[in-house]
Amino acid sequence: MNAIATMDEPLVRFAGVRKSYDGSTLVVKELDLEIARGEFLTLLGPSGSGKTTMLMMLAGFEPPTTGRITLGGRDITALPPHKRGIGMVFQNYALFPHMTVAENVAYPLNVRGVAAREAGRRVEAALAMVKLSGLGDRRPAQLSGGQQQRVALARALVFEPELILLDEPLGALDKQLRERMQVELKLLHERLGITMVYVTHDQSEALTMSDRIAVFNDGRIQQLAAPVELYERPANAFVAGFIGENNRLSGTVVESRGDLAVVEVADGRHVVATPAQPLSIGDRASLSIRPERLLLGDAPADNRFSCTVDRLVYLGDVLRLVVRFAGEEELVLKVGSRTLAESFPRDAQIEVGWAAADCLAFAAPEGR
Repeated sequence: MNAIATMDEPLVRFAGVRKSYDGSTLVVKELDLEIARGEFLTLLGPSGSGKTTMLMMLAGFEPPTTGRITLGGRDITALPPHKRGIGMVFQNYALFPHMTVAENVAYPLNVRGVAAREAGRRVEAALAMVKLSGLGDRRPAQLSGGQQQRVALARALVFEPELILLDEPLGALDKQLRERMQVELKLLHERLGITMVYVTHDQSEALTMSDRIAVFNDGRIQQLAAPVELYERPANAFVAGFIGENNRLSGTVVESRGDLAVVEVADGRHVVATPAQPLSIGDRASLSIRPERLLLGDAPADNRFSCTVDRLVYLGDVLRLVVRFAGEEELVLKVGSRTLAESFPRDAQIEVGWAAADCLAFAAPEGR
């Protein structure tokens, strides 16, 4: 007998889920995850990290090798996709080219036996939600890429599912349209209060849209947190390197100063850092410093070094300044684009500093 769902329990629960395609290699390893009702959860990670496989198991297109998946307190582990009541939006839209926009959107209602008049009302409402009112008689080929993606979204919304899964839905759009669709999709989510699980490899997309982000690597969730926490307090060196841009330095812990660690890096320079993981003297460490946290000149800083200007790239809103720190090590700084580029001629010596709180020290990955 299925448990009765309550508003306080998670809408989705993965318990001990694993997935192997060949019987030996696990592409998803011991997945335990709860997704709250009304949440916008993004699954983020590089190709082959397990994020899409997790989405396909939730949709019902792939069975888990072991473990259990529940939706609203109901075990759906072995339930076929069409009986799960989950909306799905794909990157390639998956629209029927021979059908009109309205017919595409109505398709989920037709297979569920919804009466024609009710189906028509719902289709009009769904198209209005995605700002496509009046385009129901067009064919998909007569629409832009962004409009086609809206049709796919309307089709996922029209039967009023508890959950919508989105698999890289904006990946085929150009940069400006993708950014506009990110805002529209998030506003739609907030207005409807529907639960959305979104797969992407685009970190800026994840940071922009999500309530929480699950960062995947090697079949495991490395960290599950709100965007600000992921960016400011990454759990390990992989998350620090994958979320946002980072300067990476490696060295050996040579001293402990209360809550801080001193790490000897290239050319014997000592960097004061904040351990993000337990570290002991003699441990190899990987340091992460965001480009926007680096300071020029004599601003107060726990670390200050003389560096050599290597190159400067104008990016419109910022100048990307690359300096030689020590030996082969480089540091990237981001400074306001109003700063005069002439202030940083190649091979010029400049002072670069940063706070210990902005320099996180992690246990170095093996081989580093």
